[in-house]
Amino acid sequence: MYKFMIIFLLLFIGCNSSEKTETGKTNTTEIILPITNDSKYIEMYRELAIEQMELYGIPASITLAQAIFESGHGNSMLAIKGNNHFGIKCHSSWKGKRLYKDDDKKNECFRSYKTVRESYVDHSKFLQGKRYQFLYDLEPTDYKGWAKGLKKAGYATSKTYADMLIKKIEKNKLYLLDR
Repeated sequence: MYKFMIIFLLLFIGCNSSEKTETGKTNTTEIILPITNDSKYIEMYRELAIEQMELYGIPASITLAQAIFESGHGNSMLAIKGNNHFGIKCHSSWKGKRLYKDDDKKNECFRSYKTVRESYVDHSKFLQGKRYQFLYDLEPTDYKGWAKGLKKAGYATSKTYADMLIKKIEKNKLYLLDR
């Protein structure tokens, strides 16, 4: 257990190390930390979420809240290895690249993308499916209705999924992007 904690700390705690080379110059190695908070993720992807809202009618607040949660601010294995920021599983119709990871079941298939943009576009198209159609009867500013509707439609298995999205949206005032 302690070995794991030490390895974790070494990998994820930012530090600068420097050493003198034979020529007397300083060699500096900087460890780049993963994105660790909502604001950095929002800054990076809000324009993409707004673009998807304009094209597909999904509130940008919902898109960003889901992406932050599902990808762990872009730091999850699915996000890093497969640019999958929404935890979308393969399903029978998926013809693209795949990643496998334990989730609700062991070794489940998840979609993999070349870019984060592809993940956002696929998420929008995924929500165009039949099981989510009732959401489009809601106002685009009704993020609470969308959050509850996503849970109702089975987007995630967590019982608190809707509440978590709403809390994330309100904490970061993401609802302002929906106007």
